[in-house]
Amino acid sequence: MKERIYICHTYYHVYVTFLKELNLSREKRGQATLLLSRMSIDFERLKERVEAVGLFEQVLEYDEKPESFFPELAAFRQDRGNIVGNMIARIRYTKRLARLNEPYVPVNFKEYQDVYVYCDSDPIGYYLNWKRIPYHALEDGLNCLVHFDAARYDNRGHFKLKAFFSRRLNLIFVQNGYGKYCLDMEVNDIGAIAHPCPRYIELPRQQLTDGLDEEGKQLILRAFVRDKEKLDKLIAESGSGQDKILILTEPLCTPEVRERIFRDLTARYEKEGMVFLKPHPRDTLDYRRLFPEYPQFDSTLPMEILNFFPNLRFRKVISVLTEIKAIRFADEAVRLGADFMDAYEDAGIHRQNEQI
Repeated sequence: MKERIYICHTYYHVYVTFLKELNLSREKRGQATLLLSRMSIDFERLKERVEAVGLFEQVLEYDEKPESFFPELAAFRQDRGNIVGNMIARIRYTKRLARLNEPYVPVNFKEYQDVYVYCDSDPIGYYLNWKRIPYHALEDGLNCLVHFDAARYDNRGHFKLKAFFSRRLNLIFVQNGYGKYCLDMEVNDIGAIAHPCPRYIELPRQQLTDGLDEEGKQLILRAFVRDKEKLDKLIAESGSGQDKILILTEPLCTPEVRERIFRDLTARYEKEGMVFLKPHPRDTLDYRRLFPEYPQFDSTLPMEILNFFPNLRFRKVISVLTEIKAIRFADEAVRLGADFMDAYEDAGIHRQNEQI
């Protein structure tokens, strides 16, 4: 039987996977498979760079298909007007989504001793439970359940009943620890989660980062940095002259509203210093075209990797909703939060936890 497989949907997932593997003893490294789901992000040539550093036994790509790829699933989403009708439709939807994705799954997960999934709310979670394959879940982003408890929000209204149908009967699927075949779910900080699931286990990401040696950091840089020379030049520019402000973009709202948000933010913070932009990997807005006057970091680079550059220092880092507690390269980190977003969209869109 093979050792481990990690199913990753974002660059951040791959980054955390590197942290986990590099915290193992040298004897246990190099035995895992890395599976890159291309459903929600373009991993460009990451597969080649990861293969080159030799940390994984195998690196594969996974053509996972979203619900929208199968038009027939739309009928199961129609409101029947009562919980019984809706539950029957959901039971049928759960099995159908898993079955439709089966032809695209590139490995036999039953061959692995441990299966790790970062975003089991995606079709892979439905598939594993349909196939009765035990797996370990991991939080999608740093402290993401603190700010958005997706399982309870998506299943608000009779949550306990839906969780029972998922966790005990496996008739429907509820993500983030409530699936029947989810063994546990790894999170950064259980104490900060308002409604923790009994299956949550805590492993602080900073603990994994602190466990890296210099060799491990350099290995991560080789895997994730596409143009080291260009990045070094940008860092050198950020280290001279006036105070530096880094603004993290996010895939918020519509593209038109998103552009307005970051035009407002750049105008606001350029009064405090030289503004740099770090586009989010899933943010499709063309910031190099729309904001050519501001220096920009590569969008594919997880922001946590900037911690590995000793000469990089910002006076302030600004995010809207992104968790910034992992940042060590700034004197001050500011998360604007829901109050800021209230000015740009209906509060119900980004205040999910208040609706649980």
